[in-house]
Amino acid sequence: MDIQIGPHWYRNTNGTIEIEGLPQIEIEFRDNGGPALVNFAIFNEVGKMPCKLMNSSLAINEEGAYTLTKDPSSLILKKTEGGKEVIHMRFEDGKRVMISHGEFFTLKGHLLKITPSEWKVEKNEGTEGETDMKGKPAAIAE
Repeated sequence: MDIQIGPHWYRNTNGTIEIEGLPQIEIEFRDNGGPALVNFAIFNEVGKMPCKLMNSSLAINEEGAYTLTKDPSSLILKKTEGGKEVIHMRFEDGKRVMISHGEFFTLKGHLLKITPSEWKVEKNEGTEGETDMKGKPAAIAE
């Protein structure tokens, strides 16, 4: 599976996105061509998990703080208050994922920002380019 995070392509991944060395997002395309399944743990700055997606559905949503919009070609998670996007994913051809926007905390409590021109967490950033992951997770901010 190919995953684009901001402007950077991670080719031939296993569908997992590791951030700062820890898996935080898992994406799986169904063999029958159905919508992608996304597992994603959302943390706050002190390491508490107020929201969790399991199989593209809200499994944890403390105090209704998040809203999820999805269809076969996209998944958008927003904060209910203010409508700020936590993550915006698009799915193509049963093998490509594009994450064009996002802003959320990593498991280590650092803020990750994704824009069409870069991803950035702490002193690490990714710009346009591509990396062949050879069947391993897309690894950012190692």
